Amino acid sequence: MSVVCEIWFAFSWLLDQLPKLCPINRSTDLNVLKEKFEMPSPNNPTGKSDLPGIDVFVSTADPEKEPPLVTANTILSILAADYPVEKLSCYVSDDGGALLTFEAMAEAASSANRDPYKNKVKSNFVKDRRRVKREYDEFKVRINGLPDSIRRRTDAFHAREEIKAMKLQRQNKEDEPVEPVKIPKATWMADGTHWPGTWLNSSPEHSRGDHAGIIQGSDGTWPILFRSSGKKGEKRPGYDHNKKAGAMNALVRASAIMSNGPFILNLDCDHYIYNSKAMMEGMCFMMDRGGDRICYVQFPQRFEGIDPSDRYANHNTVFFDVNTRALDGLQGPVYVGTGCLFRRVALYGFDPPRSKERHPGCCSCCFGSRKKNANISEEKLALRMGDSDEEEINLSMFPKKFGNSTFLIDSIPVAEFQGRPLTDHPAVKHGRPPGALTIPRELLDASTVAEAISVISCWYEDKTEWGHRVGWIYGSVTEDVVTGYRMHNRGWKSVYCVTKRDAFRGTAPINLTDRLHQVLRWATGSVEIFFSRNNALLANPRMKFLQRIAYLNVGIYPFTSIFLIVYCFLPALSLFSGQFIVQTLNVTFLAYLLTITVTLCMLVVLEIKWSGIELEEWWRNEQFWLIGGTGAPLAAVLQGLLKVIAGIEISFILTSKSAGDDVDDEFADLYVVKWISLMIPITIMMVNLIVIAVGVSRTIYSVIPQWSRLLGGVFFSFWVLTHLYPFVKGLMGRRGRTPTIVFVWSGLISITISLLWVAINPPAGTNQIVGSFQFP
Repeated sequence: MSVVCEIWFAFSWLLDQLPKLCPINRSTDLNVLKEKFEMPSPNNPTGKSDLPGIDVFVSTADPEKEPPLVTANTILSILAADYPVEKLSCYVSDDGGALLTFEAMAEAASSANRDPYKNKVKSNFVKDRRRVKREYDEFKVRINGLPDSIRRRTDAFHAREEIKAMKLQRQNKEDEPVEPVKIPKATWMADGTHWPGTWLNSSPEHSRGDHAGIIQGSDGTWPILFRSSGKKGEKRPGYDHNKKAGAMNALVRASAIMSNGPFILNLDCDHYIYNSKAMMEGMCFMMDRGGDRICYVQFPQRFEGIDPSDRYANHNTVFFDVNTRALDGLQGPVYVGTGCLFRRVALYGFDPPRSKERHPGCCSCCFGSRKKNANISEEKLALRMGDSDEEEINLSMFPKKFGNSTFLIDSIPVAEFQGRPLTDHPAVKHGRPPGALTIPRELLDASTVAEAISVISCWYEDKTEWGHRVGWIYGSVTEDVVTGYRMHNRGWKSVYCVTKRDAFRGTAPINLTDRLHQVLRWATGSVEIFFSRNNALLANPRMKFLQRIAYLNVGIYPFTSIFLIVYCFLPALSLFSGQFIVQTLNVTFLAYLLTITVTLCMLVVLEIKWSGIELEEWWRNEQFWLIGGTGAPLAAVLQGLLKVIAGIEISFILTSKSAGDDVDDEFADLYVVKWISLMIPITIMMVNLIVIAVGVSRTIYSVIPQWSRLLGGVFFSFWVLTHLYPFVKGLMGRRGRTPTIVFVWSGLISITISLLWVAINPPAGTNQIVGSFQFP
């Protein structure tokens, strides 16, 4: 059994290490970008910005679990980004269709319109900072007071409507007794009209999952920067809206009609821009020579509000600074769901430019290569979705792929052209002339907005390729990984942009329950990927071999939990049975163990030195690898198999971004424990503690003590318990509040397992365990 586990761990270790063979570090030069796109030149004498537009997508779903203040802070950070204001558009998608989200975003846009330095002759930094801080505190008070304000307004308008209805009833029935009038309690906007989305008191066509498509905008000082403060895709019962992926695709279509930025920045509502030049740094890669083959620029995720010891490895530094960063030397990092700058045409499912170029192979001297595409223009080759080079793009097929919106179809070649790098060097074969994007955008009219509303309707995607080959891909709870995989599979490259100052910062769940729910979601998505057509074993030849290995590891790693759980019980099994992995701790075994340990330690030191992470961060990652690996991935494997075999769908709760009930303790949520799957690591912990006591007692009272066998078994049991130490601290709770029921059940399971083993395989030659005690 131990040999089988060792073989699997060796295989898993190879899958993890092979993609790290080509690590690289990248850097950007913002001065070159500014000189190239924002300085006066013969083609741009006025010096207006020639940078392409960026559409920023912010997604939220529930204003209760994702407080509007968090989303509003993200919006304010976007408004403060160091990027030409006329080149930015912001879209907020609220799956809940809540009025609270819309009014919070409108308040954020209104606050951003106030210029603290307007009409000031001489600025004073200290006074200006105090004033800005005071205005932001007032802004927070207004945002936090919106729920009560909406509720009071709704009650007042509802009472007025009831009075009107009663008066109308009296006029129609003068002599008859007046009965109480019952009218639906609508949610009212500030302008005295019904909110078309979800009402506080649900009613038909105004509830979660059943409301019209809404595009509400905020115009004024920021007509382009904050064109849409709320965009809710239409939701109707009986339609699969595909959660975040469906919301993102609705945003892609609406933004293509309204602003059509050739690049899209995707942010979660709790991830705000921490580096105002982050967009400029990402654009350095997109506008570089050969940048037209880059589908997205992924930024690392950084988190705030995590306990100083990072007990559950919430920072994920090993993943972001080692594993993901190492992929940058291949075809690029995987898409992790947020903090990603996309090329719009890559999301549309097109192949990268020059993806079909023929390079001389080993037999080119014997077999001449045929020249293809001699008569096909570079512009038509830039938009290709098929596998044949000789076929020109067929525009008549676009409605079957993208839907029947002519506005949307006409915007595709425009976005492709605007996203090209400049043709300022002979090496740039596929570019646009300098100065082509200095012309200001046209203002929106009523027909454009009406078309944008139509493309977010719930039936627009019917009989199209949205979610299958176009946009965010459906069918997995980890739609981000699948979407990135499809792009790499078509030959696109991605880039990992690590900035000196963190590009984005966000929040992460700090309690063990939410953390394991997060791991469960990721692991379940990986199992779905493994059993789908997105398995890396079925990848296109355009994907590099090591990149394929990296995606294969994504789909396989949850199955490691099966072997990991068995391996954690092996030391206990060894002490119970008296049989160690080897008969004696001889020199050969110790030399083999020492060689493996030293080699692994050298690799760890190499990774730490290259990535710049700390040893404590690496150790926390190792600890949580065992904690999470013995709980969530096993459940993910079972749920994934149920979905594949029985078709049972899996639903997940939204991770809360709100603070805990204890406002005095910043890390109050750290001690919340409420998940049944925690019993697996608890059982492992208790079984190992029990067998250590049994093993020590057996060795002491035996006629010929076998200390070498005891030492081996106890060492590995202590090694398992050392990895579970953060888990034990989390279970002990805060101020002595221990979740008793979890310990009771886990203790009963541990005792049952121990007694069953002793009953099945009692000590040889006797039924006595210690002293005069006899097992019944």
